[in-house]
Amino acid sequence: MLALLYTGLSGLANIAAADQATLEGLRDGDMRKLIFAADPQAAPTTAFTAEDGSAMTLADYTGQIILLNFWATWCAPCRQEMPTLSALQADLGGDDFAVVTIATGRNDAAAMTRFFADANVTNLPLHTDPRQSFARDMGVLGLPVSVILNREGQEIARLQGEADWSSDSARAIIAALIAGE
Repeated sequence: MLALLYTGLSGLANIAAADQATLEGLRDGDMRKLIFAADPQAAPTTAFTAEDGSAMTLADYTGQIILLNFWATWCAPCRQEMPTLSALQADLGGDDFAVVTIATGRNDAAAMTRFFADANVTNLPLHTDPRQSFARDMGVLGLPVSVILNREGQEIARLQGEADWSSDSARAIIAALIAGE
């Protein structure tokens, strides 16, 4: 299986943009729930609250492939998914890619810190969207939701529900996007 994913990924290094058919072919396991947009869609410019309390927007991540994850402290599937997002960030995060986590709705800061500590997550941001304005503008109707944005900040894929983001399939998809964009 891993050899098949690697073969599919290695072919992408020579093309200018990740081919959607190839990306679709990399979907396996939980990643079968990942839906690629037919055309990239502009993400909203709505501000959310950075971990340090300042306002930020997705424009702060222009130039990177972003896996934007909406979660909440009360969300049981989020609790299972968060360590896999952390593992993906540890493996592929850097100048070209980042996992960006946003707790949406009422999430006490102490509860968020405990949530990350319990999940052994130390490498993801504790951004918030307390009034759910950003989540609403992103079309988030339930949690968790993960949205992949291209380097221009456009939505290119979305996954509703929990997923194993540390799987071979998820890593191959993200690596293909990094290499192809």
